[in-house]
Amino acid sequence: MVTKQEVKPAQASPARRKFLTGAAAATTGAAIAGFPMISVAQSPIVIKMQGAWGATDIFNEMAVEFVTRVNEMAGGRLKVDYLVGGAVVKPFEVTDAVSKGVLDAGHTVPVYWYGKSKVASLFGSGPINGCDAPQTLAWIYRGGGLAMYNELLQKLGLNYVGFFAMPMPTQPLGWFKKPITDAKQLKGLKYRTVGLAADLFQQMGAKVTQLPGGEIIPALERGVIDAFEFNNPTSDMRFGAQDVIKNYEMGSFHQAMEFFEIAINKKKWDAMGKDLQAIWRYGVEAASQANYWTGMDNYSRDLQVLKDKHKVNVIRTPKSIFQAQLDAWDILTKKLSGEDPFFKKVVDSQRDWAKRVAYYHFVNDADYRLGYEHVFKTKLPGAGEVCK
Repeated sequence: MVTKQEVKPAQASPARRKFLTGAAAATTGAAIAGFPMISVAQSPIVIKMQGAWGATDIFNEMAVEFVTRVNEMAGGRLKVDYLVGGAVVKPFEVTDAVSKGVLDAGHTVPVYWYGKSKVASLFGSGPINGCDAPQTLAWIYRGGGLAMYNELLQKLGLNYVGFFAMPMPTQPLGWFKKPITDAKQLKGLKYRTVGLAADLFQQMGAKVTQLPGGEIIPALERGVIDAFEFNNPTSDMRFGAQDVIKNYEMGSFHQAMEFFEIAINKKKWDAMGKDLQAIWRYGVEAASQANYWTGMDNYSRDLQVLKDKHKVNVIRTPKSIFQAQLDAWDILTKKLSGEDPFFKKVVDSQRDWAKRVAYYHFVNDADYRLGYEHVFKTKLPGAGEVCK
């Protein structure tokens, strides 16, 4: 008789157990690989950015070009919400608001806060040394300018990180009730400008008022100012300048190189992580070029609209006024350099850069004016002439 015995499971050897454990892990991995990964959604970092520009200004469109690029590249991990000037704070208060955390970021220009230090204007518009805006922007990123800018922020206790975009074309001398044919006409003139340009025109005898763009035409209509400059034909036309003044003089040394300042609160910046910081930084570079393209398209078209539709007298600024501005810059630069060693340090750095960069440009550059006149069989307006 066969006795029924309890059958016990076979005991695997240590080597066998090790093999089975590894096989099970491999099988589990294969099973996971066969199914789509389920990601855990994370809330994006939200950045509230305000510009320093009126609701209709083309500068808002340029700010949005930056915002769009950053948002698309961030893939939902970072979301920048843009607000027009005045939505939270006044245009001249943007950088203070970013520093204090009232805003997360701002789209502005350094000349709007040069009241804290006149050195700020050197990162937007300053003494003429031969470099144009693209070459001066190159100084910021390759010639040591950015380190000096950061040093200034630290000196002033401004708690944000800043970047620069859009090498702006030369800004017009401005809008005048009567054409300015001699620098003596500027004496006593109630004129709007900003930054070191204010010091420059005061040196030339003008009575300067500093105003954000959206306040210019109301001030003109109230008689607070007699004349003004802002930036470009598109912005000026959207303000309605052509409805109150008909003389528009192109070309000047008061703001011959300027850029947007894109500022972000330091705490927000540190919280973004290296990858999102890179997206922000390279977004600035991408927007800088896009802004320039947008400017060239709009500024050129709207200058023709001002001439042809609105019958504005577009005049090339006389050479004598350019020279008077250079003389005034000499006096102003010497004075401010003597008063502030840091101002002198920045100016000297710009001049060292310009001495070789502008030299290369002038020695190498093609005569584009000659090419234009040859192709279009037309003579471009000279100094002091009305543009036909």
